[in-house]
Amino acid sequence: MAWAYLFVLVSATVGWQPWQHLPGVFDLAGPRSDGQLVAAAAGRLFLVATDGAIAPFAAGQAGYQVAAGPEAYLDVSPGLHVVGANCDFTRDDVFAIRPAPPIGITRVDPQGHASNFVDLTGVDSLNGIVFDTVGRFDHRLLVLGLRNQHSTIVAVDCKGGVVTITSTAPPLEGGFAVAPAGFGTHAGELVAPDENSGAIWTVSATGRSELLVASGIPHGGDIGVESAAFVPSGFTAHGGTAYVADRATANNPHAGTDNILRMPSSDVIAAGLRDGDLLVVAEGGAVTIDVRCRATCSSTVVVSAGTSAHIEGHLVILAAQPQPVPRSLPAVADLGSQRAQLLARVAIGALIAAILVALVLLRARRARRR
Repeated sequence: MAWAYLFVLVSATVGWQPWQHLPGVFDLAGPRSDGQLVAAAAGRLFLVATDGAIAPFAAGQAGYQVAAGPEAYLDVSPGLHVVGANCDFTRDDVFAIRPAPPIGITRVDPQGHASNFVDLTGVDSLNGIVFDTVGRFDHRLLVLGLRNQHSTIVAVDCKGGVVTITSTAPPLEGGFAVAPAGFGTHAGELVAPDENSGAIWTVSATGRSELLVASGIPHGGDIGVESAAFVPSGFTAHGGTAYVADRATANNPHAGTDNILRMPSSDVIAAGLRDGDLLVVAEGGAVTIDVRCRATCSSTVVVSAGTSAHIEGHLVILAAQPQPVPRSLPAVADLGSQRAQLLARVAIGALIAAILVALVLLRARRARRR
């Protein structure tokens, strides 16, 4: 169904505050099981503790190092079981896209050893990655690439098996999210921004793209909506903090500061944010909106004053207390590997039935001869 939307502007004095300086920072993910975030900066990885301590991660000869320019976005495995592949993603493994050839995904284990996870074809570049923590995509890793002005979205399982969800989605880029179980008819779908149009889209496990809401804020390259995340359970009741990367970008109207920015829950709660809402941050200036969907979708400005910030990558929102395990939704049944498994099971069942019928007929013939 199509969602109606309402754009609401409210006065707000809240804003993103510089927290820790990290040269070249452009993405954040996590937390890991030890509570630390993983940051991508200047082609390397770092661990960021909630007290602000930053330490190099995956350094050394067997570690992770890529060119500093391309936006090799990443995500951290929460440890998910993929039913269709009968395997598990290892908790705390880091998966980072390779936007330029050889296009694919690099895996970094919790000890900091990097290796090729999978090569990907059929796209000109990669520009988004996020885990399906809800289940509609069978808890796979969702990766997005561009070709011919369209987005291709693939779902990658823990054995490196790849299923194409769609090759005709709108152009999308940045920090994506998967809608939680309570997000109406779009629960479990991929939510992705389009900075050029200012639109926020959803993509279902069957490949259907649908406009969720028009952001209502300035849009265009290096300006429009960039980073999205859902407010976790317990955030408004027990507090927490939101984090995003502000990358220094030369010769740009939004020059950035090379800081990790943060905002306490008290600020966004004062602006009316609730658990389960979608928070979206614009690349140019860090203007931030709160999207809430029930029968309709409304978009409310949380941070209205644009700054010199240049936002990149994922938005990470952490509740102050441990969160309950998110409610898992059943996977859509027509993902490629699940179809193949179902067909294999049907074929095996038919073969067994044929053998049993043949045995019955053989015994009947022998009985008649006697």
